[in-house]
Parts: sequence; structure tokens; C-alpha cells
Amino acid sequence: MNAIRRGLGNGLVQALLVVTGLVWLTPLAGLLVSSLRSSQDTAKGGWWTVFSSPGQLSFDNYTALLKNSGMTQSLWNTVLISVPTTFLVVTIAALAGYAFAWLDFPGRDSVFLVVVALLVVPVQIGLLPVAKLFGQLGLFGTIPGVVLFHVAYGLPFGVFLLRNYFAEMPKEMLEAARMDGGSEWRIFVQLVLPVGRPAIASLAIFQFLWVWNDMLVALLFADSSSQPLTVQLQSQIRQFGSNIDVLAPGAFVSLVVPLVVFFAFQRHFVQGVMAGSVK
Repeated sequence: MNAIRRGLGNGLVQALLVVTGLVWLTPLAGLLVSSLRSSQDTAKGGWWTVFSSPGQLSFDNYTALLKNSGMTQSLWNTVLISVPTTFLVVTIAALAGYAFAWLDFPGRDSVFLVVVALLVVPVQIGLLPVAKLFGQLGLFGTIPGVVLFHVAYGLPFGVFLLRNYFAEMPKEMLEAARMDGGSEWRIFVQLVLPVGRPAIASLAIFQFLWVWNDMLVALLFADSSSQPLTVQLQSQIRQFGSNIDVLAPGAFVSLVVPLVVFFAFQRHFVQGVMAGSVK
């Protein structure tokens, strides 16, 4: 009887997960189908009508999207903002996390408490002061300005996450490496980074998704020549209203890139999330 109950319980959980997955995938499927339909077909009926009339599907919208200089430039701007920001946050956070976890220096704990305290500072508080500072430095309205803002607000979480992960490493392992003559830099590169790969991958995924999907910071700090895809899509809605033939493929491209990144690093992400429960 217990085996039957466990089987029924597992079957119920699996069925619930399948239903939940279908519910989450339905909007994505609708967006994909809408991006492959013309504006005339969209005006005639919902995206589900494609099952009865599959001839509606074509790649004309994506061809037009590639010829839209504003959309392609904004997509490239999104890459130029997201990739450097993710790289800088992960690199600096890894170095700082190792220093806070294993290096002794004056004021280490106090500085780390300041970093933790910065986690509770809302991003909205820094928008206007940083915008004024960037204006004086000539960074306002530029891609480097947007990158610097994201790096500054992404570092507290990154340092906090990686410091806690690195601190869980066995102390004996690092001491043995030092006794073998390994420098701190060599220990960091050849020992700490490989062991901390799950946490680093988790941070990279989080940071990339936050920056790729951001619109608030880009809306304020980016001008027309440096605005990312989220701002471009919002401006398309404001200017043209119902131009679904441009909005649907642009929105799908904006959505599918984070999905590809997440699934590419899914194994490391799960290891990083579960690491704290098995140590």
C-alpha cells in the first residue's frame, strides 16, 4: 500500500509539474506564433487559428526586423550592455569574495558589512544623483554609463553571494596549497575558481537576466543611439500602437536569448542553488 501511495503521489506531482509547464509555455508559444503571422492575419483572429490555417506562418516579420536599423541597433546595444556588465560583476565579485573570505586585512569585516548594507539600497535612490554625476563626467546617455551603473548595483549581491560560497570551502585545502608554495593568485585561479564554478555560473545567469531585461535604468541613462531592446520595444508601442509585426518578433528575440543562456548554464545554476543545502 505504501508503494502504491508513493506511486500515486509521484504521479500527481509529475502531472502538476506538466500542467504548470504548459501554463508557463502557452504565452511563449503564442508570442512565437504571433511573430510568424502577418498583421492582417493577427487582426482577423487569435494566434490559435494557426492550427486550422498553418499557411499563415512565415518568416517575413523576422526579415523585416533584420532590415529595421533601429531594432537591430538596439539588439546590439543590449549585447554591448549585458555582456560587459556580467563579465565585470562576476570578475570583481569573485576577486572581492575571495578576499573577504580568506585574506586578512584591516577593516575586512567592517567593509563587508558595508557591502551587505548596500543590498537594501533601492536602485531608484541612486538614479538622479548618478545621472547628475554622469552628466558632469560625460557618461550620461552612453553605453559605458549604463554599464557602470549596472556594475555598481550588481556588485553588492555578487560579492555577498560569492564570499559566502567561498567561505564554505575547506580551510585545509587552501592551507595545503599555500604549504606547497602556491601564491594567492594561483590558488584563486587554479583552485577557488574551479570549485566555485556553480556559484559563479549562478551569479552570471542572474546578472545577465537582470541587465538584459532592464528598462528602468536604460530608459534614464541611455539616449536614442545607445538604448537597448527593451526601450526600443517600448518606444515602438508608443509611436505605432498596434504594429504587432514588429513588436512580436522583437519581443520573442528579447525573450529567447535569456532562455538560451539559462538552459545553457542550467546544470551549474542548479548546483549553485543547491550547494548550500548539502555542505
